[in-house]
Amino acid sequence: MTSTSTIQFARKPAPALPSDARWSVADVQSLFDMPFMDLMYRAQQVHREHFTAGQVQRSTLLSIKTGGCSEDCGYCSQSARYDTGLERERLMPVEEVLEHARAAKAKGSSRFCMGAAWRGPKDKDLVPVLEMVREVKKLGLETCVTLGMLGEGQAAQLAEAGLDYYNHNVDTAPEFYAEVITTHTLQDRLDTLDKVRGAGINVCSGGIIGLGETQTGRAGLIAQLANMNPPPESVPINNLVQIPGTPLADGSKLDPFEFVRTVAAARITMPTSFVRLSAGRQEMNDELQALCFMAGANSIFYGERLLTTDNPGADHDEQLFVRLGLQAI
Repeated sequence: MTSTSTIQFARKPAPALPSDARWSVADVQSLFDMPFMDLMYRAQQVHREHFTAGQVQRSTLLSIKTGGCSEDCGYCSQSARYDTGLERERLMPVEEVLEHARAAKAKGSSRFCMGAAWRGPKDKDLVPVLEMVREVKKLGLETCVTLGMLGEGQAAQLAEAGLDYYNHNVDTAPEFYAEVITTHTLQDRLDTLDKVRGAGINVCSGGIIGLGETQTGRAGLIAQLANMNPPPESVPINNLVQIPGTPLADGSKLDPFEFVRTVAAARITMPTSFVRLSAGRQEMNDELQALCFMAGANSIFYGERLLTTDNPGADHDEQLFVRLGLQAI
């Protein structure tokens, strides 16, 4: 495994987006409309211009505070509004978090992400999280947290603690957002991302595919992310995990090729970003994951659990990397 400093040199910094160089939804839709093989070829060309082919970054995501969230995100098992069988838990002690971080590093992860089911952290909640960030950094891991919407000054505190990435997904296309979430607006999320960027923290922001959106909606999601100035340094693409008890538990399954097309569109429109296969990998076979890597995905969540859902085991991922000739970074 390479050091985190090596990872920083694996790609060129994202350039600021000129005001006249925006991706329209129609532009992104034209990518989805390409013949599949042509789209894959173009995505692979773009990928190789900015990254070393075959290198995949591995992250581990730990739920440090599970359940009891007041929000009504229609996909989420941690919302207190839905009966998903998930018990509300207190914030995990710092030393227990560090045990998980050490184990993640030993298995080959280079980034350690910590998620708490809050609408947003209270100042008193943030104190132990800041300690977690500082201590995980000492282990030589990149750090990421996802804590919900941040209040004034909180991003600066996280930056001072040494946080590398803040995750806050925009989830879906702007015009579809209210169909999935009503307890906050998309603008609320964008305001938090502005605070994160203003504090000098790398942005991790992506979306969830398969919420019932149209293909044009998926194009709208990608356009929204690509038009951030600059685009997120890390872009997680989640395939909806249909969790019993949530409003989106019984929707139609997404065509796997549509998921691959979304990954390719993300790679082409955000050429210097890490594009991560996130939730839903447990339900993907090896062949589908291989197509996603060909489409430009170069990061995965690694480890047996992904917040509250299953993830492929580390041993299985190791075998897949060997079969595909991938190198972990």
